[in-house]
Amino acid sequence: MSLVFPHTFVPWFRSVAPYIHAYRGETFVVGMPGELVAAGKLNAFVQDLSILHAMGIKIVLVHGFRPQVAEQLAAKGHASHYSHGLRITDEVTLDCAQEAAGQLRFEIEAAFSQGLPNTPMANATVRVVSGNFLTARPVGIVDGVDFKHSGIVRKVDAAAIQRAIDSGAIVLLSPFGFSPTGEAFNLTMEEVATSAAIALQADKLLFMTEVAGVHEKWDDPSSPIDTELALADAERMLAALPRPTQPTDVAFYLQHCVKACQAGVERSHILPLAVDGALLQEVYTHDGIGTMVVDEKLESLREATPDDVGGIVALIEPFERDGTLVKRDRNEIERDIEAYTVIEHDGVIFGCAALYPYVEARTAEMAALTVSSAVQGQGDGDRILKRIEQRAKAQGLTSIFVLTTRTMHWFIKRGFQPVDPEWLPEERKRKYNRDRRSQVLVKKLV
Repeated sequence: MSLVFPHTFVPWFRSVAPYIHAYRGETFVVGMPGELVAAGKLNAFVQDLSILHAMGIKIVLVHGFRPQVAEQLAAKGHASHYSHGLRITDEVTLDCAQEAAGQLRFEIEAAFSQGLPNTPMANATVRVVSGNFLTARPVGIVDGVDFKHSGIVRKVDAAAIQRAIDSGAIVLLSPFGFSPTGEAFNLTMEEVATSAAIALQADKLLFMTEVAGVHEKWDDPSSPIDTELALADAERMLAALPRPTQPTDVAFYLQHCVKACQAGVERSHILPLAVDGALLQEVYTHDGIGTMVVDEKLESLREATPDDVGGIVALIEPFERDGTLVKRDRNEIERDIEAYTVIEHDGVIFGCAALYPYVEARTAEMAALTVSSAVQGQGDGDRILKRIEQRAKAQGLTSIFVLTTRTMHWFIKRGFQPVDPEWLPEERKRKYNRDRRSQVLVKKLV
């Protein structure tokens, strides 16, 4: 083992732990297009799903088969026909779709059965359950186009799926549904995954796609990927986009993400299948990869509650060890918890600061300003500072001050001025540690 490896692995694994706790027992519906299989990425993707399953996440996997059906049709000399972005399923196409679905289910179940040593599947026992969980109805005739055996999801047997995933199995859904009379209908993976997520009120709907995500400027592919898109913004974007006809169109997956979130699914994701481990990166890292549509921003800036004490202790502990912050014990933080402001993202605290007013001197100390090293440089420190200033102004104070030994320049750039420690309010001056020689910086509030 490399001597460097423990120094990178251990902090990384500790940073992942909050997400492992947060997602255990939650339900994820994952949409996997046939393009992922065609690209030869099935085994690696199944290994990632198995890791999520081992971490206690309940998984419903929905597979697509667009390229596989196209290949079957080409072998039979039969052309593919689309309208309104949907495949028109005649008798020949239905036969090809059934053959492709059967082959894919076989390959997926075989991939989940692998237990090779030195792979993520070693010693894993993953049961895969599939069945007639979907009831469908025909698309019918739209704008004069008869879609024949193409269908729409009428009902998802959520109770049966829930029993299966509660038993520890992964449920595999093919894009087929059946009418009460036994007629088969060809469905789309995207609609099946969305309908299943809504019926189960899943915690996440995740689509593996051929796109990197939604760009901040949707019509400019050179703009950055928008990693977190509020539902209201996604709705406005969708209204401005042209009707999608191809999986690579911006609105193609976005429309399903919006529909799911509108119906109660907390978060919907568009992830790039071309990136190895994209699923793990999205679930177990702060910023993730691809685009997440969420009903409201996951990152919240708020005043702390007693439930936040453990998160604050964990956040500031590394900075206390290296001497950046003065040591505070847990009892002190519990006692002063109402003084703290925190930034929380997806249940994890990534930033904090405390405000200690000296009313007679009309000033206050901002203490323990901390932002996790994992997210530094993204403006969270400025957001906390602004909130602290607002809290101080609301109390009728005219300035705030900090004591620091290492971050003077950060504060000076934000309007703080150095002063002599004698400036401090008498009560605070008595507690000033002259051995530490902290610089006192003051900012006037206007």
